[in-house]
Amino acid sequence: MTTKERLHKLVDELSEAEADDALRYVASRREDPLIRRLESAPLEDEEISAEEEAAAAEGRADVAAGRVISHEEMLRKYG
Repeated sequence: MTTKERLHKLVDELSEAEADDALRYVASRREDPLIRRLESAPLEDEEISAEEEAAAAEGRADVAAGRVISHEEMLRKYG
């Protein structure tokens, strides 16, 4: 079964509300100029510097150690 055949089968099983949501989602992805540009953007091929890698490693270590705060807490503290 092809991808389109599987998609047709799935669409046939959707309720009208689900079909409406799916249609809006697909249409927005096809029409949104930002999404089109992001999808056609070249892959990142720039080397990561030692400083950037060290900063990323520090961030991963903070997450692993639980040294993080929630988005809600950030908003409470800093607006």
